[in-house]
Amino acid sequence: MSGFGISPKAEVVAALGSLLNPRSPEQRVFNTAHRAAFEQWLTAHPAARDLLGASFRQSRPGVPGWIADYLADPADVPDPTFDHEVALIAGLTDDDLRTDLLETTGAPLTRHLLEPGVRDVAIEVVRWLWTHTVETDWPRRERILRADVVARTAQLAWHGWAAVLRDLGRDREWDGDGHLRINRYDLPARTLPPNARLTFVPTHADGSWVGWRDERYAVYYPVAGRLASVDAAQAEGLGALIGANRALVLALLDVPRSTSQVSALSGLVLGSVGSHLRILLGSGAVTRRRSGREVLYWRTALGDALVASGS
Repeated sequence: MSGFGISPKAEVVAALGSLLNPRSPEQRVFNTAHRAAFEQWLTAHPAARDLLGASFRQSRPGVPGWIADYLADPADVPDPTFDHEVALIAGLTDDDLRTDLLETTGAPLTRHLLEPGVRDVAIEVVRWLWTHTVETDWPRRERILRADVVARTAQLAWHGWAAVLRDLGRDREWDGDGHLRINRYDLPARTLPPNARLTFVPTHADGSWVGWRDERYAVYYPVAGRLASVDAAQAEGLGALIGANRALVLALLDVPRSTSQVSALSGLVLGSVGSHLRILLGSGAVTRRRSGREVLYWRTALGDALVASGS
């Protein structure tokens, strides 16, 4: 059985990616906003720092990267709550966690990870990341994730899994005879039992990963809606409040974007976009941050409220 699902814990993993190894402009903005608090918390919790150090293995030629199972394990329901996914981690033992971390890192565990309570450290890490970096943004994230699921479910109905998988990450494809290819590594194939459930989970991460436990399997993939253009009807309603073009610019800033990106997505000339951004910035509806050579803009809570009022 296969289908799509949403995972709050997967958004925690996406947040970790932005904090530990930011690549895209959006991840760098996220990193700038949360890294200092994250580092301060890790300094006060050395066991948590050691846990995260053992939770990821970087890929290298011929050797796949790896995410610890406690982060990648699929939930036992299609759309779990965050607390439900934390409860699944709580069902593990300290020895389960150590076995997981040893397999992931391939190196001896630190003293902190050999002490009692490593399972509780894992729960604390996941809860801190959720509470401090994801939870307040979850309603927006969830809307984007669910829109992606709706779109891909429609694509599945019309064109089948082969068409859907082409967009779910590099090397994702049906390889004939019911085989699903997820990478190009020379690894043994895994045969799913007849009662297995395979869930495809969109995330706000830049990369993709897989996870499994018992009869539950998941493929996590980057959500397409991260960079989707704004709904025209929403922008039209907001336009009655602040003007059509400025409303369009503000609505496009649900994620960090540069002036040139907003110009390309809106069809407005660069100078006009810059003028609207200055007014929105001065009013407190957007904020900005330099990322490399670019300046990225995104909505504040006031900007979100304006968009919501016009939708």
